[in-house]
Amino acid sequence: MRDLDLTSLRLFVTVCETGTIVRAGERASIVGSAISKRLAQLEGQVGTPLLVRKRHGMVPTAAGQTLLEHARAMLDSAERIERDMQGYAAGARGQVRILASVSAMTESLADDVAAFLQQPAHRSIQVDMEERVSPEIVRGVREGMASLGVCWDAAEIGSLQSRPYRSDRLCMVVPRGHPLARKRSVRFADTLDFEHVSLPVNSAVQVMLRQEAARLGRDLRHRVVVTNFEAALRVVRAGLAISLVPREVAEAPAAAYGLQLVPLTEPWAERRFIVCFRDEQTLSPAAQLLVAHLAARADGPAAEASSLSRPARRQAA
Repeated sequence: MRDLDLTSLRLFVTVCETGTIVRAGERASIVGSAISKRLAQLEGQVGTPLLVRKRHGMVPTAAGQTLLEHARAMLDSAERIERDMQGYAAGARGQVRILASVSAMTESLADDVAAFLQQPAHRSIQVDMEERVSPEIVRGVREGMASLGVCWDAAEIGSLQSRPYRSDRLCMVVPRGHPLARKRSVRFADTLDFEHVSLPVNSAVQVMLRQEAARLGRDLRHRVVVTNFEAALRVVRAGLAISLVPREVAEAPAAAYGLQLVPLTEPWAERRFIVCFRDEQTLSPAAQLLVAHLAARADGPAAEASSLSRPARRQAA
């Protein structure tokens, strides 16, 4: 098969995203007949139909869905190559993109990346960060949308490699007059009698909490779903619900809002974060430097045990 043309792949992705050749043409500023010709050539090149017309527009076939995933990764890689080369032309030495969970971003990642960039040897490196939930982080790193991901080590990272990062401690945040506020610590089961403020349902911590509640034969009742901890604490301050929040995030605002932090007794409340990537050997020099910098911030006794990549740990076990 001849080398795939990036322009044809880009137009194919656009048709898949918009559902019609007309809208794809409007987005790409190209006539529909030219797109149709490109798509026909692409199908002839791969030897199988890639799109099928449905009532609501064009959708990829099974083969087209596979090509769509590869095409997005290839186009993203091409875009990163262009940015990196532009960076070298401007005197920069590299660009690193990170996908990170809301906990990591809120607690320490921004400060750690800032400290990395302030070092004279790293000032010409550019680091871009985007907040995502753990499944999207893993998928984004696996598909090449980002070089690095930072998430809870309970996330299923599959064949990705990882290095240890920081840790935190989950606790319940309740209003001062709440029945749980009188306790020095609380079991997760005892919190299920009350309505919770939750992060998005597909975040790693919410998946784990639902599983833990199911194990206890209980339901986790969501009264409010928010996307960040600041919003969660405001809901708790209003007395609408209680929330599970990292102590490292909640201490300062809880004091300002007059809220009470109650530690959880469960071992899983002590969380460790990881930096994940596809293959450390193939990371750019800039990304390798950043991984080493973040891994050096790992704390606690689990850091040494976690210094191997996850696939290596499984083999060692």
